[in-house]
Amino acid sequence: MALEMKVPSPGESITEVEIAQWLVEDGDYVEKDQAVAEVDSDKATLELPAEASGIITLKAEEGDAVAVGEVVCLIDTDAPKPGGGEDKSEAKAEDKKGEKAGKEEPKEKEKEKEFKESSKETYATGSPSPAAKKILDEKGIEAKSVKGSGKDGRVTKEDAVQAKASMGTPGPGKRGESRKKMSMLRRKVAQRLVSAKNETAMLTTFNEVDMSPIFALRKKYKEEFKEKHGVSLGFMSFFTLAVVRALDMYPDVNSMVDEDHQIKYDFKDISIAVSGPKGLMVPVIRNAENLSFRGVEEEVKRLAIRARDGEITVDEMTGGTFTITNGGVFGSMLSTPIINPPQSAILGMHNIVERPVAVDGHVEIRPIMYVALSYDHRIIDGKESVGFLVAIKEALENPEELLMDNAVKRTLEL
Repeated sequence: MALEMKVPSPGESITEVEIAQWLVEDGDYVEKDQAVAEVDSDKATLELPAEASGIITLKAEEGDAVAVGEVVCLIDTDAPKPGGGEDKSEAKAEDKKGEKAGKEEPKEKEKEKEFKESSKETYATGSPSPAAKKILDEKGIEAKSVKGSGKDGRVTKEDAVQAKASMGTPGPGKRGESRKKMSMLRRKVAQRLVSAKNETAMLTTFNEVDMSPIFALRKKYKEEFKEKHGVSLGFMSFFTLAVVRALDMYPDVNSMVDEDHQIKYDFKDISIAVSGPKGLMVPVIRNAENLSFRGVEEEVKRLAIRARDGEITVDEMTGGTFTITNGGVFGSMLSTPIINPPQSAILGMHNIVERPVAVDGHVEIRPIMYVALSYDHRIIDGKESVGFLVAIKEALENPEELLMDNAVKRTLEL
């Protein structure tokens, strides 16, 4: 009996996925629940487990876009499990293929040489059509460097469209290149980022934060906090709760544009940008306004592990009313983060560097972080954006008074 395996739905609104990689080969014996493929949606990469044990027949190629519900492989559940060992027929086929390639190689090289020699005249004598010349001029490409496919080597409009600018005079070193199709997730991220840049009135405002108070608190509480809760007291909980407070003060920052309407939210779902094995992922901390320091740290750790292990789900990355991104973990001093649409603002954290600052009329060395807020000027004015970032600075430089109370500190939940 042949069991048809169909593409399951990764989440709402997703109608198509891409076969990123087959983890088995056609004709392999697979066990039930064994991962047989990785599939990319526009939001996440998921594993496809075998629904039964048997011999698998692949019905789609790597890189194919397949609709949700489409059959991608068959599993012969009546097939006996092999005793092991290499498939000799496949090995023989590979040997024959190698022998054939070895025999044909001299002929192929000779043909290639003849082709190159015969094409030299075409290359020199071909001239571009008017349309092709216009395109080549716009690209800054000389017509003589383009191989024409038209009559007598004439450079056609299509040749000009496909032509690429020269990489310069070749040097003595390696000059190879590789070509790899971007995953569906990477393509979707690219589309969203370009869309955010082109369709929003994005501006960025900057400030700096003296991290000394947070350093002192972490030094004071980190051992007891980790012993009691099993998670470290990191920077992300301070920033998340500072964002929650600032969003209460400036609700326009916690809103979105929907055509000619502005939608405001009375909850704070904070997206945390993290780097995963398949690229940028943005899991969401739901209702961050209800979490303590402990709650934020536990959720950040849980989501980061799931993203790192490729187990994060689409639902865990859907939504979010505001985003925090931390380029500082990679050494970034300053950046202008791009809004995560359809949100209207994003906070960028950066590295912490000891810098000389003026304190009460004299110079001191303090751990300073530059912070950036990119925002959509269509619904967030300069007053709100600057005020929001100042509120972040105030909370981080005075966390005991603005982010916690004595009862919280006594229980070490912070």
